[in-house]
Amino acid sequence: MADRVVMVTGAGGNVGSAVARRFAADGAKLVLVGRKADELQALVDELGGMPGIADVTDPASVDALVRQVEASYGRIDVLAHTVGGFAAGQTVHESGIDVFDKMMTLNAKSVYVTCGRVAQHMVEKHIAGSIVMILAKNAYKAGAKNAAYSASKAAAQRIMESMAAELGSLGIGVNGIVPSTIDTPQNRSAMPNADTSKWIQPEEIANLIAFLASDAGKSINGASIDIFGRV
Repeated sequence: MADRVVMVTGAGGNVGSAVARRFAADGAKLVLVGRKADELQALVDELGGMPGIADVTDPASVDALVRQVEASYGRIDVLAHTVGGFAAGQTVHESGIDVFDKMMTLNAKSVYVTCGRVAQHMVEKHIAGSIVMILAKNAYKAGAKNAAYSASKAAAQRIMESMAAELGSLGIGVNGIVPSTIDTPQNRSAMPNADTSKWIQPEEIANLIAFLASDAGKSINGASIDIFGRV
């Protein structure tokens, strides 16, 4: 990854920070994206790179960030989009529309906007790049009381597949990673009695993203890669 420019959205989060550290170890130039500078400062101090403040659901905000990266680094070779959210617990007939709007915005619109705008940059600059996003098992099949979340992740998966079909012939790979439960402080707090030995470590996701972005993974396009650990 030496001299390649890697943009990581949600860089201040559990998965995003693991991804950033992996690419930093591989010698990449980093663009660490978040909504607030204070959420990124410690990681920037640790890894270096460029902080990028943006709303990943707002095309104008993402376009402005892309222009900043072009001014500083000239290009974006890899986008690791780790932004997402989870909300569930009510049936469709009991819940309002707010949870649906929230999930679709976080999990689907952010993919459509951010991956789309970065893809436009790659197309215009003739960059044979890589775009990788985090999906979820619920993209395949929904369960009770998680309709909004499942629908949003399914939508994100369809966006990924369409972009892969659109960009593959231009040398741009677009793929999704489908993890089971990720070992984070938040999940441990929410599920204190779970067997965490079966959970996915953020570093495992980071390793897979790094592979897909590398020359070794350049022939993979349009794949939803399951990483379910020992579940």
